[in-house]
Amino acid sequence: MNYERKVEAMDSLAGSTPSFYDEGESRRKRTRLIVALVLIGFALAATWYAFTHRGTGAATAEGADGAAAQSVPNVTVVIPGRVSVQAAIAANGTIAARREMPVGVAGEGGQVIRVLVEPGQWVGAGQTLAVIDRSVQTQQAASLSASIRVAQADASLAQAELERAEALVSRGFISKADLDRKRATRDAANARVRVAQAQYQEAVARNGRLNIVAPAAGLVLTREVEPGQVVGAGSGVLFRMAKGGEMEMLAQLAEADLQRVRVGTRATITPVGTDLQIAGQVWQVSPIVDMNTRQGTARIAIPYSSALRPGGFADARLVSGTAEAPLLPESAVQSSPDGNFVLIVGKDDKIERRAVKVGTVTDGGVSIASGLLGTEKVVVLAGAFLNPGEKVKPVIQKSAQ
Repeated sequence: MNYERKVEAMDSLAGSTPSFYDEGESRRKRTRLIVALVLIGFALAATWYAFTHRGTGAATAEGADGAAAQSVPNVTVVIPGRVSVQAAIAANGTIAARREMPVGVAGEGGQVIRVLVEPGQWVGAGQTLAVIDRSVQTQQAASLSASIRVAQADASLAQAELERAEALVSRGFISKADLDRKRATRDAANARVRVAQAQYQEAVARNGRLNIVAPAAGLVLTREVEPGQVVGAGSGVLFRMAKGGEMEMLAQLAEADLQRVRVGTRATITPVGTDLQIAGQVWQVSPIVDMNTRQGTARIAIPYSSALRPGGFADARLVSGTAEAPLLPESAVQSSPDGNFVLIVGKDDKIERRAVKVGTVTDGGVSIASGLLGTEKVVVLAGAFLNPGEKVKPVIQKSAQ
């Protein structure tokens, strides 16, 4: 019994051995398959990762380039060239009468009875400005007039006596010596008549000078006399007049500008506080320059205008010819404590600062006297927001001509 069981057990063990080996082989195959699949997965993942990050890097580079391109600002520039502009000189100064006439007491003076004019009034040559009391002088003139008649009566009597003596001398009733004395008496009487007449004319002339009169036609500027005032030779100037109403501007010019001004140079005068533009002409250029201010005076003749007040201030623009120069918009020219300057787009499209000297300012823009050739790319706007060395993209607009 035991023997049979042992045989059966051995048979059973012998029958199960092949199955065990088959299962081990299957597990090894499955393991290799899994490892292969994992490796394939890693390879696919690596490939995907490589392609994905390569595309992202390119996109990032392109985005950076695009952002950099977008960060460069567009700047409007102009190439001014050179145009013909009027060479003008700006100046300022005071208004004055071109020929001022101070009027005072010409005679012996006296008490003023009436003043007949006011400042701003036009008067003619010889017109009475003020009347001075002449009551005493009138009586003196009347006395001299009477003395003329007395002298004439004496002269008439002397002439009659001479005629009678001449009639008697032929009869021997009177000597020639007496006749000569009669003739001398007659001549002396006639001389006294002439003296009396001269004295009277002197008195009349002196009385005529008592009144204060205009020496020439013109405009009364000031009045320094009132009725009741006693005036005389030491009273000074009582009236000031502008001969013919002619005015002038005493324009103060720098020494260099004075060299460019000639007699006949045209000018436009603008009195302070007005928008008037009065045409004038330089009629005299100062032959000297003030050593302290380094300035000279150009006298500009201007016609009368009610806006012109002697002693007032005015601006002048003198046109001294034409010149070729760059012309820029006013927005392109900036100022600093060091002077005027402009920004230009130079090499590699980078901002550069250029110092300039401003010339004539016209309705068309600002002419540049020096500092530009006219071929530069000048920044028109936004100059205050740009710095030298900054890179920009210039956009050229039409010239400021």
